[in-house]
Amino acid sequence: MKISLNWLRDFVDCQLPASDIETLLRRAGLEVAGIETRGAGIDHVVVAEVLESVQHPNADRLSVCKVNDGSAIPRQIVCGAKNYKVGDKIPLALPGAVMPGDFKIKSGKLRGVESEGMMCSAKELRLAEDSEGLLILPSESIPGTPIKDIFPPETLLELEITPNRPDWLHHYGVAREVGVFTGLPVKNPQPKLPATASAEGRVLLEDPACAYYTLRRITGVKVGPSPQWLADRLASVGLRSVNNIVDVTNYVLFELGQPLHAFDAAKISGPIRVRRASEGEVFHALDGREYKLAASALVIADQNGPVALAGVMGGEGSGVSASTTEILLESAVFDPSTVRRTSRTLGLLSDSSYRFERGVDPDMVAIASARAVELILEVAGGVVEETVAVAGQCPAHLEVSLRHSRVRSLLGLEISDADIESALSRVGLVKSAGGEVLSWLIPGFRREIHREADLIEEIARVVGIEKIPSLAQGPFAPSSDADAAYDFAMDLRLKLAGMGFHEARTSTLVSAADVSQFGDAVALKNPFGDDQSQLRNSLVPGLLSALRRNIDQGAKCVSLFECGRVFHPTGERQRLAIVVSGDRNEADWRGGSVRSWDVFDLIGAIREFAGLAESDIVSVNAQAPFGAMVEIFHGGKKIGVAGQLQPAVAREIGASLPILAAEFDLDLWRAGVSLKTEVAALAKFPASSRDIAFVAPLALPFAAVRTAIASLNEPLLESVRLFDLFIDPTHSSSVARRGH
Repeated sequence: MKISLNWLRDFVDCQLPASDIETLLRRAGLEVAGIETRGAGIDHVVVAEVLESVQHPNADRLSVCKVNDGSAIPRQIVCGAKNYKVGDKIPLALPGAVMPGDFKIKSGKLRGVESEGMMCSAKELRLAEDSEGLLILPSESIPGTPIKDIFPPETLLELEITPNRPDWLHHYGVAREVGVFTGLPVKNPQPKLPATASAEGRVLLEDPACAYYTLRRITGVKVGPSPQWLADRLASVGLRSVNNIVDVTNYVLFELGQPLHAFDAAKISGPIRVRRASEGEVFHALDGREYKLAASALVIADQNGPVALAGVMGGEGSGVSASTTEILLESAVFDPSTVRRTSRTLGLLSDSSYRFERGVDPDMVAIASARAVELILEVAGGVVEETVAVAGQCPAHLEVSLRHSRVRSLLGLEISDADIESALSRVGLVKSAGGEVLSWLIPGFRREIHREADLIEEIARVVGIEKIPSLAQGPFAPSSDADAAYDFAMDLRLKLAGMGFHEARTSTLVSAADVSQFGDAVALKNPFGDDQSQLRNSLVPGLLSALRRNIDQGAKCVSLFECGRVFHPTGERQRLAIVVSGDRNEADWRGGSVRSWDVFDLIGAIREFAGLAESDIVSVNAQAPFGAMVEIFHGGKKIGVAGQLQPAVAREIGASLPILAAEFDLDLWRAGVSLKTEVAALAKFPASSRDIAFVAPLALPFAAVRTAIASLNEPLLESVRLFDLFIDPTHSSSVARRGH
């Protein structure tokens, strides 16, 4: 949301520079996304009066104008706009002017006709985000006046408002925050409030989603263009001027935060009814579109049907137009959840719905209505009804209790009772009881405060979060099952990474073809597309897609793994998958030959990182997509499968070598692993190795030697390995072995 500093200063006389105000608002909890300077501070752009306008001789869409720019001789300008007439005052960029975007104005010919400048639109001067035709200046503007004197520079703050603070969605609300943190007085809106009268017979509240509704009649209005000051104010916050009546309702919305709506009274038949829509009821909105309503939508209707969607948008048939002479001004409170549901269901968003669905201040309903009436009488004339028709009641204010001792305990601050009360009074709360336990009346604009903790948070915000002492101490949290699952998976990740595998992250959304070979899957109700229509029931398809991309880029060996969740109709499971293809090693200068990955390499890698015995891996008949397959057990439970995928899978991916894959159920695997950590004292002496060399028969296998040594059960023996072998060709029946 954009906030104009000039507009803000109508309520609080804060002359701090924009950077200091940004710091102040950040302290208050308002996120300032950016600071923008707006205005027509451009040299060589002046006010000019159109003296003559004729058709361009060589272009149907261009006109040739004579304009008075305050100099002695009129200038000739070629213009493409059509929204002006002779006698209008417009901005004129003279030769030498540099427009936004570094666009330099020069004298030249357009379609063979000399042009000595450019007549400007509001968009070209960066006075509006969008515009139609030239900017028409007030008739009292004097030709030759620099445009920067009419549109002085203005600073805008782009705020990001959190959903719980709708009171920041208008200039008055932000001014209140500035007043809280600067101590400056805030000028409260004080329009003359009319007497109230019952709306019985004029307004029927048929649904509790609207608890408070007001209506005021103004006759004899003249609908037309808004005065320049009003159009400029709206343009500063990114709104385009429509007409003086609609502009006033938008102005009050951004000034006080209360959405209003003006009906053409001549187009309303019978009493106004606030009711639920009938299922399938048709509504023609002001945006020119037709909507079919659900029964949950709240509408404002007359005897002919809906004339507005409550809190969202007015109807096309009852909108204010150039022929309108009598209006009904609506100001009300609607249930936030009802407005939000209607807006989201129809995809119809508006400035009004944005505020109603966050909650508006009920106390502002009457004030905003009276403020709008004052402005309408000023810019459109007319006579206002002396009383305002009221249906329902303004919601009561909430009271919240507060213990001073709890404030000091929770904040860790020695803050006095007087400072506590001062902080809450500064943000607009009213004390309604005294003593150690206070009761505070919550104003309508702070309806998100409903607990003692909320009051303490306000005190901390006003006193200053930076004054609360930080505590470095904290209790140790007991280990949980989630911690154990994370540690188990991380240990496997580190082992695989250490073995040269690369971890991948793939999408949980896959195609129906991807899940077809891995059992039942969960389909999405509203998929993004056919390729993302299912929740994955295996990690293998995602890794195969990654394998394809690597092969397409020319990778000779790809070894990937992923740890993540898969989804079945019965629930979610944690899985670990491996996919590998390509060369196991490359040729080297020592004569080593190229060898590709095979099933035995994969099984060996699995045994290494999983610590499995040979008996834990069992060959079985292959099931798609595997062509050769083993099942992997741990503690007697099957925890996964591994093997070589069918050649058709490799061909589809474009792999010239076999593709190997494995997948493990980490939940089952971890269930068979002891979570107890075994500890032992550090070795008293450092490790040492001993070499043993002996002559043995050539037929004697190394495994027999290792078994014989292990059978001695020597407690200091850690491992046995063969590191050298010598065969004497003259004694082929014997071999010299060396090991340690």
